Order: sequence, then C-alpha cells, then structure tokens
Amino acid sequence: MNQMLNTKVKNILKMKYSQHLIIMILFLVALTSCNENKNNPGYAYMGKHDMYYTKFYKAYTPNPIFKDSMTNQLPVEGAVPRGHMPFPFATKSISDRAVNQTLAGMQLINPVVYDETSIAKGKELYNTYCKVCHGSKADGNGHLYTSGLFPAKPASLIGSYVQNKPDGEIYYVITAGSISGLMGPHGTQVASNERWKIINYLRSLAK
Repeated sequence: MNQMLNTKVKNILKMKYSQHLIIMILFLVALTSCNENKNNPGYAYMGKHDMYYTKFYKAYTPNPIFKDSMTNQLPVEGAVPRGHMPFPFATKSISDRAVNQTLAGMQLINPVVYDETSIAKGKELYNTYCKVCHGSKADGNGHLYTSGLFPAKPASLIGSYVQNKPDGEIYYVITAGSISGLMGPHGTQVASNERWKIINYLRSLAK
C-alpha cells in the first residue's frame, strides 16, 4: 500500500517538475526572442525563397537580371507619366520647329481662364523662368544681356512681333525653344498649365 502511494507521489512530482520545466523553457525562449536591435530582428522563415526579407539590388549596383546589367532602367519606349499629356508636335530639328510652331498656333487653344489669379501666377512663373533673359519689363533687357554674359538680345515679349502671335505659337516656343535656337526649350521645367499662365501674364503687359 505504502509502495503504491509512494509511486503515485513520485509520478505527481515528476509531472509537476515536467510542467515547471516546460514553462521555464517557454519563458526563456520568449525572453530571448525579444530583441531591441532593429538591425538584427532575429530569425524568420518563409520557404526557400525567403519571402519575408526580399533581396533587392541598389540603384547603381550591377544587376544580373537585365541584359545591360544595370539596375536603373529607362522607361519603356512610349511610356507616358500619369497625368501627363504628350506634346503632339515634333520639336527635334529646326525644320520641325519651323513647321510646327505655326501649326501649334492654329491648333492649340489656351485652356487657362484669363483672370487675375492666372495672371498673378503667370507673373510669378515669369520671374522664375523668363526674367533673367527677357527682363523685368519683358522687353528683352534681362540681366544676361545687359551684363554682357549673353551677346544677343532676347526678343521683346511686349512688342508686336510676339504679341501678334496666337497663344498656341508662344506656347510652342516655350515648350520647344525658338527656331533660331537662341532660346532653349523649357517644356521639362515648366508644366503645361504653367506655360499658359505665363502667356496670360504676357498678354496683360500689352494692355
């Protein structure tokens, strides 16, 4: 009888010991898994392809995936940025500009309302992009010319030569540059609607 009792007690003690041991092991595992070092987040496993921590190539490092071994890739030909409307007129050569400048004047219509708000914004943009060449009065006497840094006087934007041109033609010149090449293209610096606002400001100077 005593022997059976002793056996039961021993079994109970073993079970309690095992339970305590398991709890301590779990506690130690939980304690060691807590890591404040963000550079060493511990171990994780998501299959052989390691989908938790995707491998990547930095922008200017070699890349074995592409044929040219470059990580940075140009957009595919014909790609158009979201919200951007491609310019519908050719601009590359002098002959392109000679033909399409006039064509743009006949086909493009200023979509920006001519009012005080657009004129004020146009003035702000003019002072940023145009004033240094064409001057504060838009008469061609900008700093680059008056200081002697640029030998040719830029066109007066308040004279009849420019003011008699339709808005679309001026828009084309801002976008693609002048036929002579003395004025460079500003299509990449000045957004489409901003070019129209500059034109509204120029129209206000002649009134």
